[in-house]
Amino acid sequence: MTPGFRLEQYTLKLPQVVLLVQAIIDGKADEVLIFRGFSSSLMHPTAADPEVPVLPENAEIEAIDIMVGPYNPAAPQYLHRGLAWADMLPLLENAGV
Repeated sequence: MTPGFRLEQYTLKLPQVVLLVQAIIDGKADEVLIFRGFSSSLMHPTAADPEVPVLPENAEIEAIDIMVGPYNPAAPQYLHRGLAWADMLPLLENAGV
């Protein structure tokens, strides 16, 4: 299971949260918003097909913010900020993904 898919599954299990992921994809910085099982890039075009992963398997995840959903960019409510992938793994495991 790819990291992006696991993060999407996490937001399906916990629909009250939104993930903001800072990643490097093919050498380019990206910010990806994940909410209720769907991913969308905030910096680059996102494929119309939801089956096309926004975070490919080779993405380097730099940090993950967990926020209260729905996402309000004017007033985000952070639950956790700047989590490394290693910090996120126990949360994913606790959620069963």
